[in-house]
Amino acid sequence: MSTLHRSVSLASGAVCLALLAACGSSPRSPAPVEDRSARSGTPMADNKPLPGAENAGKPGYYTVQKGDTLTRIALDHGQAWRDVARWNNLGNPDVIEVGQVLRVSPPGASVENSGVVVRPVALAAAAGRAGAAAPASGAASVAASGGASAPQPANTGSGQSAVAEDIGLAWPANGQLIAGFDEAKNKGIDIAGKLGDPVLAAADGQVVYAGAGLRGYGNLVIVKHNNTYLTAYAHNQRLLVKEDQRIRRGEKIAEMGSSDADRVKLHFEVRRQGKPVDPAKYLPAR
Repeated sequence: MSTLHRSVSLASGAVCLALLAACGSSPRSPAPVEDRSARSGTPMADNKPLPGAENAGKPGYYTVQKGDTLTRIALDHGQAWRDVARWNNLGNPDVIEVGQVLRVSPPGASVENSGVVVRPVALAAAAGRAGAAAPASGAASVAASGGASAPQPANTGSGQSAVAEDIGLAWPANGQLIAGFDEAKNKGIDIAGKLGDPVLAAADGQVVYAGAGLRGYGNLVIVKHNNTYLTAYAHNQRLLVKEDQRIRRGEKIAEMGSSDADRVKLHFEVRRQGKPVDPAKYLPAR
């Protein structure tokens, strides 16, 4: 091969290599990505409504906000997270979107007057009322022991007493009270103790949450007592119960710890229809 032919061949090869390199480095169309940022402030974006958008603002429904979890939403509305997931046909309870509207009350339930339909009543008055149902075993124990009764029923404005669901609570731990209820800063009470001290169920009920998925609560147990009341037990070292388990008043449900806390303690909450209330008003005097 002549020198000229060799030079032409080398030049052609260089051109081909350059073309191949250019083809390999040319930009590709990006993979389609769903942009959810436009949905963050409204239940509708790009003319595509999020699930439940037609119920936004209605009683018994809640619009998901940034930072929400299904467990938090359920706790704040006095429900079991499994029920909320079922009412909303959530295939994956861990996936909810900002702006999505969730049903947070049972289908068919009346929520307009829920604030006056159920409330704590004085145990002695309930027991002595003609035709009244016998109080739950926990309530009877508190009354018999001379403990403090629950708050007196409020006047509903109609001159008639509303139907009430009684709940009698026992102390969930024996330690010293180190922090009281503050609606803005502390949604329950804090009880001191030693690592591994027993944490007891305050009343009969069903475990609706047992885990560590709620930020700020550590290892947490939530117990539903009736359609009105939940109790929550936080910062445990070890949980001894499982979700859906039925438990009795005084049963050991956890061991005290310091998970997600600055010291060993039990943080105890009482939720009435999802709203935190002062546990001291429902616990017997020591």
